[in-house]
Amino acid sequence: MEYKIEKARISDASKIHKMVNHFAANGQMLPRSLSEIYENIRDYFVVRENEEVVACVALHINWEDLAEVKSIAVTEEYQKHGVGEKLVNACLEEAKELGISTVFCLTYAPDFFAKCHFNMVDKKELPHKVWGECYRCPKFPDCDESALIYHIEGKK
Repeated sequence: MEYKIEKARISDASKIHKMVNHFAANGQMLPRSLSEIYENIRDYFVVRENEEVVACVALHINWEDLAEVKSIAVTEEYQKHGVGEKLVNACLEEAKELGISTVFCLTYAPDFFAKCHFNMVDKKELPHKVWGECYRCPKFPDCDESALIYHIEGKK
């Protein structure tokens, strides 16, 4: 399958919202509000097929040396074709270009991120600043996601 990873446009926000919340309804990720997606649209990368968003991911900057990969969603038709890995790699490349040394994720799919060379860590090892949005989560304070981290070598 050929596809192109691009930065999201404002017109993608409702499509991203629908896709992310589809997977959230199935317990595969946390839901995102439409306003949160609009506010953070510059964080998102997407893959489009005939102007329809078929995959997305966000790289959210937390601090000068820390960013989070979140809201990764790939429609069923595009799964198992390397789309997710390429989206994560786009985030890691952007983090490197920005000079960010550490990227983390909180996920229900730790094996996927391990395949992308992230390493499992105890959530307590993550800096307190990463928990800024957690109080809005319906599972707070009993987080059941796994924490993984990626250290960027040779950052710019």
